[in-house]
Amino acid sequence: MIDPGVLQASSDALIAVVVAVPVALVAVGAVLATRRRGAGRDEATPSTGGGVATVSATAPTGAPAEAPAEAPPAGEAGTPVVAEPASYQGRLGKARGLLSGYIGAVRARARIDAGTWDELEEALIRADVGVGATDALLEDLRGRVKAGEITDTDALVDALKADLVAMLDTGASGLPDVGADRPPPGDDGVERTVDVWLFVGVNGVGKTTTVGKVATRLTRAGTPVLLAAGDTFRAAAGEQLQLWAERSGADIVRGAEGGDPSSVVFDAVQRAASRGVPLVLADTAGRLHNKVNLIKELEKIRRVSDRPPGHVAEVLLVLDATTGQNGLAQAKVFLDAVDVSGVVLTKLDGTAKGGIVVAIQRELGLPVKLVGLGEGADDLVDFDPQAFVDALF
Repeated sequence: MIDPGVLQASSDALIAVVVAVPVALVAVGAVLATRRRGAGRDEATPSTGGGVATVSATAPTGAPAEAPAEAPPAGEAGTPVVAEPASYQGRLGKARGLLSGYIGAVRARARIDAGTWDELEEALIRADVGVGATDALLEDLRGRVKAGEITDTDALVDALKADLVAMLDTGASGLPDVGADRPPPGDDGVERTVDVWLFVGVNGVGKTTTVGKVATRLTRAGTPVLLAAGDTFRAAAGEQLQLWAERSGADIVRGAEGGDPSSVVFDAVQRAASRGVPLVLADTAGRLHNKVNLIKELEKIRRVSDRPPGHVAEVLLVLDATTGQNGLAQAKVFLDAVDVSGVVLTKLDGTAKGGIVVAIQRELGLPVKLVGLGEGADDLVDFDPQAFVDALF
């Protein structure tokens, strides 16, 4: 016969086990969940990579700035998500959507008549091609229709596309070769060993981001660059350019907030020459509310940058495509201040008014060299007139 005391002890032990096992399982589950959350945080944080930028002794200190919006998103394993390569066809949907209705209506017409010209004119004006460029395009087409060279609407649309490509193809797209056009040594015998590319434009158009993207592109191709944080007016500009320098592995020279931007660029040229770096990419301010001072500042930056061993090889005007014709008015301020050599058109994928490219080259007499087709570092591409026009139509 089983001892009642033993039976009671066994029962108590069994109850203790039944209670303890779920408690232990809950505790283990909590530990595992904590570890998973920690690992997830580690995996979801992308590494900035690249080299460490060198900052001048006068660089301001403080809380780190936010990463630029163009930082690639992180995947589940912590690696950046590889986005679809930027293409005109894939990124100009808004502009194509605006034109497609008009072009379809023109092609559907049985013959070329007054309504055909009205459709084309409205399409070009609404796409921000500009009145001057629109008149020139239509005048050429009317003459060819009158001469019997163009006889139907399909041929008319094809001729319009060809005229647009011809108007946009200046042969000056893309970035130049570093060191290709350096002048000989001056009277003092000092050689020009450092090219300087100045980036100008109003605040908010994407100058600093453009400098960072160009730096990334060039360093990947094996060209060392040094960044000059010449926008000492905007507090976050230096921090933003610092992050781009770290990502691209480029050196950087910064100055005190509110300091003389020309001295920052001068120091950058001197440092580049001493380290054998062939190119300085210089950011600048763009505060149009103080136009007179801005022009004087840019003129000084250019003069200082062009002193041996520096040579100003490019002055790139950065324009926001979404501002349309307003961007042209802003651009004329910078044309008065510095000898602009080309245009970088940002946010082209974000507007239906892609025709602003035509207006820029016709109204400003400047080639569009680079266009932004997205927010990623690889989405700043050489302007391709044929691909651009094909994507619009």
